[in-house]
Amino acid sequence: MPLVLCHQAPMSSRQFDSVFGPLAEQGIRGIAIDMPGFGKSDPTDFVPRIEDYARVIPSVLDHLKIESAFVLGHHTGAMVATEVALQFGDRMVGVILNGPLPLTAEEREAGLKYVEAEEKGYQAQPDGGHFLKLFENRMAYATEKTDWNLATRYIVEQLSGPGPFWYGHHAAFQYDHAKTIPLISHPTLVLTNTGDAIYKNALDAMKLRPDFSVAEIEGGTIDIVDEEPEQWVEAVSGFIRRISETSLS
Repeated sequence: MPLVLCHQAPMSSRQFDSVFGPLAEQGIRGIAIDMPGFGKSDPTDFVPRIEDYARVIPSVLDHLKIESAFVLGHHTGAMVATEVALQFGDRMVGVILNGPLPLTAEEREAGLKYVEAEEKGYQAQPDGGHFLKLFENRMAYATEKTDWNLATRYIVEQLSGPGPFWYGHHAAFQYDHAKTIPLISHPTLVLTNTGDAIYKNALDAMKLRPDFSVAEIEGGTIDIVDEEPEQWVEAVSGFIRRISETSLS
């Protein structure tokens, strides 16, 4: 069964490197996509919204000759996955929201102010201090178990895309996930981990849709895919298996 994987901002499809193998062992074809401007994807010639990121998914499926698939998104990617389900519902079998982010209007405004102050004004410094600043911001989420080699890769990913990295979070905080989550009509799994920086928001998503399936991993951080790949794949594959079996019965 195909599974489209939408990464968090400001990273790339490399976020899922550690789970392609385990997914394949479960009979799941992982298809990770670099959102426009991230990884190796061309940037847009305008400031994109979540709705714009979602529009790239059908073209990828068409190119791979895939009629329908599951879609999973992590953090910003969860918003993209939501919008894919709303815009292209006939191509989706089920949805996995790995770290949904329903926010109030005030919280989204605060997020946009953060992007304006910490990301949009990013400039290189002659002493290389800009690298340290990005590293310090990212490591606010680190724990004693953090793999510093992976942490270094995350910063490289942030800077290596051909588009401005602030586009991702800007799109995320413009998007009203609290409004669109209730509109999903597909079988949906809320996947979260208790150490996620937006764990509380996942709980809020469950309140919005108590009918959704839920899988919760203990601990971890915003990098749960790298930290607990086996548990992550177990949760994802279990949901896909249940929905696939139900659709065939």
